[in-house]
Amino acid sequence: AVVSTQSTGKAIRSFDNEFKARLLQFVTGTSRVPMNGFRELQGSNGPQKFCIEKWGSPNDLPRAHTCFNRIDLPPYKDYHTLKDKLKTAVECTGGFEID
Repeated sequence: AVVSTQSTGKAIRSFDNEFKARLLQFVTGTSRVPMNGFRELQGSNGPQKFCIEKWGSPNDLPRAHTCFNRIDLPPYKDYHTLKDKLKTAVECTGGFEID
């Protein structure tokens, strides 16, 4: 079975606050929730809700689009794979450099 939105929420809730902040940074570009909550998240063109999209294959890592506050999640077969792939994606994101 492919993981559901509920499984994604369960995985996110299982992480400690430090990791949740890093995940938020990965998806939105900021590690802080706006003062009045997620409804005030800003994207490149103004207010932009946090969004989860199905994308890719089970071998892919999640990818983020910070301008759109969107995370693309592949159709993982189980909760533990989802959780592991989220951790890997966030922990291996060191940003980028421009030479």
